[in-house]
Amino acid sequence: MALLRILPRTRATSLLKRRQSQLAEAIRTVEPILAAVQKDGDRALLDYARRFDQFDRKSPRVSAAECAAAAKQLPPAFVKAVKQAAANVRQFAEFQLPKPQSMTLAPGHELGYVVRPLDTVAAYIPSGRYPLPSTLIMTTQPAKVAGVPNVCVTSPRFVPEIFGAAHILGVENAFLLGGAHAIAAFAFGTRTVPKADRIVGPGNIYVAAAKKLLAGEVGIDFVAGPTEILLIADKGKPAWIAADMLAQAEHDTDAAAILLTTSKELAEQVAQEVERQLETLPTAAVARQSLKKNSAILLVDTLEEACEISNRFAPEHLSIPNARLLKHLRHAGGIFIGEYSPEAAGDYASGPNHVLPTSGAARLRGGLSVADYVKVITTQTLSREALRQIAPAVTTLARAEGLEAHARSVEERLK
Repeated sequence: MALLRILPRTRATSLLKRRQSQLAEAIRTVEPILAAVQKDGDRALLDYARRFDQFDRKSPRVSAAECAAAAKQLPPAFVKAVKQAAANVRQFAEFQLPKPQSMTLAPGHELGYVVRPLDTVAAYIPSGRYPLPSTLIMTTQPAKVAGVPNVCVTSPRFVPEIFGAAHILGVENAFLLGGAHAIAAFAFGTRTVPKADRIVGPGNIYVAAAKKLLAGEVGIDFVAGPTEILLIADKGKPAWIAADMLAQAEHDTDAAAILLTTSKELAEQVAQEVERQLETLPTAAVARQSLKKNSAILLVDTLEEACEISNRFAPEHLSIPNARLLKHLRHAGGIFIGEYSPEAAGDYASGPNHVLPTSGAARLRGGLSVADYVKVITTQTLSREALRQIAPAVTTLARAEGLEAHARSVEERLK
């Protein structure tokens, strides 16, 4: 029996129903951690760091000299890759950056908005099973483009590829912290750790739980769940499709890779290719579990039906064969169009951000972007005549709400 199941479309609902997260249990675990860091600051922070992260330093701050020394250890090819990926991410961020604008609604009635960066942001970079310098690029470079003056990065282990890359990219505020206690430190601020306006980046379930609880105290990107990809294909190279599914499956045992196809022949070929490629894949132990538990190939009648199933799932990553299907798609974190646009390219160097909404959150928002690091502040300038023109609407609505002083503040100017 093949590892990757081939199922009829009638199984779509049961397959696409996401696994129940252990988030509620994690929330109960992290609540006292957040409270302790809020109350006792660095003392609690360092206690948890020693307990959970084998922290053995006096301060969690990583000096510029340490980051520079880490950068010197990095192979030239890695440094080149970081710079190329970062350049592409910055260029796309500049394209996305909201531009200040103004308009004249009527003579003397000027409206507009200005764009201002946040003061401080913190980027959480995982460094557990797979250290992710790519996430450092994705979370810090849009902040740089936005003009954020204080860009901080934190990671639970000292990995040269992360802290050395921070030096290469000009990120000067680096911290050796992980877990819920790191999120709490940046949410509340301590003597050592600055209070952030927004915390971004993925993490384990305890990081996700901490971000969920502290949303409002600090801005967050979103609460991340297990990573996922959904592919739609009616034809194509089975080896390429299988490779894309394995690329997602190797992340962790909760990852999901789902193929929707109109071709039973393609489905069978992809399932066989998955087995063949697993034989030489170093991460096969992890990939096999995620493929067995959470992944499958669904047979559908049409590509349009596949698009509707995808919309119900709202996947983090969505791969489609061509741009003609875009008109049928409403919900996805990131869409990869065409056979030479693998999701892995987006993970590292193509330009758009790889920090994307999971667990159906793509129904609500897109991925992390430069817009997450700025505020769009509206402006309005009215002449006396422009105010007179809208005064009846203002005073009528104000009095309907029982707010007499609002109405009078307009009328006083027009006497």
